Amino acid sequence: MAHREPNATTPLDLSLLRTFLTVHRTGSFTAAGRLLGLSQPTVTTQMRSLEEQLGRELFERGPRGVVPTAVADELAAQVAAPLDTLAAVADRGGFGADQPPDPVHVAGPAELLCTKVLPALAPLTEQGVRLRISTGLTDELLDGLRGGRFDLVIATTRPRGRTLTSVPLMDEEFVLVASPEWAERIGVDRVAAEGPAALHGVPLVTYAEDLPIARRYWRHVFEVRLSGQAAITVPDLRGVLAAVVSGAGITVLPRYLCLDELASGALVPLLSPEDPPINTGYLTQRPGASDNPHVALVRERLLQAGRTW
Repeated sequence: MAHREPNATTPLDLSLLRTFLTVHRTGSFTAAGRLLGLSQPTVTTQMRSLEEQLGRELFERGPRGVVPTAVADELAAQVAAPLDTLAAVADRGGFGADQPPDPVHVAGPAELLCTKVLPALAPLTEQGVRLRISTGLTDELLDGLRGGRFDLVIATTRPRGRTLTSVPLMDEEFVLVASPEWAERIGVDRVAAEGPAALHGVPLVTYAEDLPIARRYWRHVFEVRLSGQAAITVPDLRGVLAAVVSGAGITVLPRYLCLDELASGALVPLLSPEDPPINTGYLTQRPGASDNPHVALVRERLLQAGRTW
């Protein structure tokens, strides 16, 4: 857009600023429209009108939405706090209204949500917090976060770009395990001495056909490429755990998921490398303060609990 002189005599419309801030936070005209109950063409028209008033370009088209310019970042920093305050008052129906906050929508990997996140958040229900939990793969969940479907997402990779903010939540260490029977047949000492050759022909239980977690372990620890096919695939690591405990073969699991089984001897670690593979989980949300106070409550509880995971 060509540079134009701003119209200094016309005050900026609050509705345009509200739409602008939503676009800035979601990185998408379409997603902003869904959140605001507007059509995508209406959002586009409003942003053009605001650019006309300012005489500056606010957004550039990108491969996955729009990218804010430096002018847009500066404007968002100026208007975010006052608009969020106004929105909070409006959503309460004015001063004195006594309406409970909306449910907090949290999404992430099913295994982590069920074994760690929900136990950590369960006590918040006594404070009136309502939760809506969704599971899925990180890329899909981050798209849902940008589109306003979720308040918080636990991502297995750090999101790129400026449309989302993230902080490290926890580190998960991966461990190569088998049932005691399989561990005896293989020989733990052989794995340490021979590496992957000691595991040749042993059934492998994995999360998916492309062996994602196991391939990473082989590459990181053994420095070789894992090939072959899984004996069993289960799109839930809790199912992988159950199958291996029952004697289906070997697998690679996050340590947090099999702590009890390792402690009881139901699973045996086949190797204890000095530098095991580690993956960081990130607590992710849209920029700016939510007008739902329970979102901050859930976020702080997760960050506190994550230190122990």
